[in-house]
Amino acid sequence: MPRDDAPRPGLTLEVQATDLDRDGCGLARWQGWVIVVPDLLPGEVAKIQLLQRQRSRWRSRRLDLIHASEDRKRPTCILASDCGGCTLQHVAAKGQQHWKERQLIETLSRLGGVSRSITESHFNHQRSLGYRNRALIPLKRESKGSIRLGYYKRGSHRIINLNHCPVLDPRLDALIEPLKLDLDRAGWSADHDLRDDQGLRHLGLRVGHHSGDLLITLVSSHDRLKDLQTWADRWMDRWPNLRGVTLNLQPIRSNLILGKETRVIAGQDSIRETVCGLDLELDTSTFFQVNTPQAEAIITVICNWMKSVVGHGRILDAYCGIGTISLPLAAQGFEVVGIERHPTSINQAIQNAERNGLSKRCLFLHGDVDGLLASELRRCDAVVVDPPRRGLDQAVLNTLLACPPPYLAYLSCDPATQARDLKQLASQQGPYTSDGLHPVDFFPQTSHLESLVLLRRVSCEVPR
Repeated sequence: MPRDDAPRPGLTLEVQATDLDRDGCGLARWQGWVIVVPDLLPGEVAKIQLLQRQRSRWRSRRLDLIHASEDRKRPTCILASDCGGCTLQHVAAKGQQHWKERQLIETLSRLGGVSRSITESHFNHQRSLGYRNRALIPLKRESKGSIRLGYYKRGSHRIINLNHCPVLDPRLDALIEPLKLDLDRAGWSADHDLRDDQGLRHLGLRVGHHSGDLLITLVSSHDRLKDLQTWADRWMDRWPNLRGVTLNLQPIRSNLILGKETRVIAGQDSIRETVCGLDLELDTSTFFQVNTPQAEAIITVICNWMKSVVGHGRILDAYCGIGTISLPLAAQGFEVVGIERHPTSINQAIQNAERNGLSKRCLFLHGDVDGLLASELRRCDAVVVDPPRRGLDQAVLNTLLACPPPYLAYLSCDPATQARDLKQLASQQGPYTSDGLHPVDFFPQTSHLESLVLLRRVSCEVPR
């Protein structure tokens, strides 16, 4: 006969959280099991109910909070406990910073063998809400006919219906409710689940933080949207800062939200943005950091460090995108070589260099980093890498290890993959030592953290 307290779905327990996982859920221990409890902070005691076993863990839900942490606060958004967009809105700003910094240091040490204290933290507590300059929001037409628009419920593909989102730039947040009503009236079919030919899938919104320019994009499986031109013209008349309305076609089943084809319905397909005093153009599909002030802060750190260790010379910017880091470096007097595999981004980088009078200092190359890095590396005094979430490919690491540049700035959106790469670059056998660690919080209210590690080749003397 099973014991009454044997772990099973439905069992209620009293537990105390000792840590948070990477998703911001509380972690507790009971009878050797790890219990995952959403919305429970370290030190808090709660009555919980076990839901589902996942290997050595049990998922659970919180029933009653018995003892609350000093770091707990009331979420700004009434949907925060259900919506998967923000997992840390119940944590005070200082508590979020403390946890993220500790997670970063532990991750770099455990996975990368890098023991390093933080040089400078970049957390903007005065702008922990209203910071997102872009949104791609799933939508679906309900059986009753109304549009359901919002982010996914935690752990599911069910949309949490919303009219406002406090982490969006207020100029974007102001568009959601009226656009939702218009999509209701337009009568277009809509289903975010990527079923065949179901019409609208996502609403895309973008704003220039400094310019105030707005861009609306409808992502659809087809172009049969009756009276779309009329609606687009109406929106252009309603919002003076709206630069354009576009239709992005994504007809295939894919994890990629945006398809390859974007059509301009009204106005134009791009907005202006200013980064570190430079003018950039961003279109519907342009990759650009969603938190412009934080992007400027970390770019400034990179530029200042390069000035201090290199002084002047040639810098290679791998994964350069539209030139977000390349162009500020060029504006500081460096010659810059940028590598980018996406043709649209490399074309935008070239145009942005021309727009800012920096073409003579910039050379942008279209291709994969692992294919072009070796040929350019020997002619450069320093390298900047800002890879995708998966980190550096082994071929790129092999090239850097075979011919290590004197200075390397590694900006990462995933400290775990960054730590994996640093194990080869900056461990006891690696060619580099850490010259600085800068956590940067691009995504307040979430568990995400970006990290800049500044690396100096061991044979390089520190400038006096």
